[in-house]
Amino acid sequence: MSVSASCGRPTKKRPFSPAEWVGIAALLFSPLFWMVDPCLAMVPPAGFLLLCFVMPFFPGSTFFLPVKSRGKTGQPVVGLTFDDGPDPVSTPSLLRLLEKYGAIATFFVTGERLRRYPDIGREIISRGHSIGNHSYTHDDYLMFRGTKTIIREIESTQEACSKLGFLPRLFRPPVGITTPRYAPAIHQTGLQVVNFSIRARDMGNRRVRGLCGRILAKLCADDIILLHDIPPRGGVDLQAWLDEVECLLAGIKDKGLAIVPLEVLIDQPVISSADELPVMDGF
Repeated sequence: MSVSASCGRPTKKRPFSPAEWVGIAALLFSPLFWMVDPCLAMVPPAGFLLLCFVMPFFPGSTFFLPVKSRGKTGQPVVGLTFDDGPDPVSTPSLLRLLEKYGAIATFFVTGERLRRYPDIGREIISRGHSIGNHSYTHDDYLMFRGTKTIIREIESTQEACSKLGFLPRLFRPPVGITTPRYAPAIHQTGLQVVNFSIRARDMGNRRVRGLCGRILAKLCADDIILLHDIPPRGGVDLQAWLDEVECLLAGIKDKGLAIVPLEVLIDQPVISSADELPVMDGF
């Protein structure tokens, strides 16, 4: 007996995305353009293909599927998220720092690392933070894989979380890019995609120096901040990264903003506890 790895399978058919409606419109308008000038017949489909190429690079785009990338509270609050952990080097120090400032964050973890470091996952939850699904292996090209592969990546991480007594309700795609391949997988697994509205472009903690300033310069109310929970790279020591994070935590307060749990910012639960989940055989 074990906790089910999904938050409830959808019973309704997946609604058409904006991309699908635009694609249909492009097909319908193409003959009309041809009647004016045959050379114009390619304008609608070309425009559609251009949108399909550009939109994945906007983390808040809902072109292919529903995505939340910022809050709508209208209050001077922001959300703090960390990707790619947990890690035995960076996470414990980060948790102590967050506790010092009374800040609650959401950790979008990979299932592979959570299986390797389950005690750190438990520590994250015990300190009042929440955990989201960030795929199992963090395949940077997951957006191009088949639907079955994407579902397997998501559900393998759900399984790893379920063994710790909870299930994430949110999914953040690796590198924050969404494509049409995600739409059926997200619908089938019943999760909500949550990206971000501001990041330091730290390249997975390869570019740590100046991280604090790059975020504070653009930070606004209702932003969801993206950071990474892995040891810094490129010859930068852990303390330098922690100093940047501490600078950010202090700077957020100085700007008159407060860090609130992500569930408050987006008005949606981030995890389900074991007590709320159905128990199923054959996991």
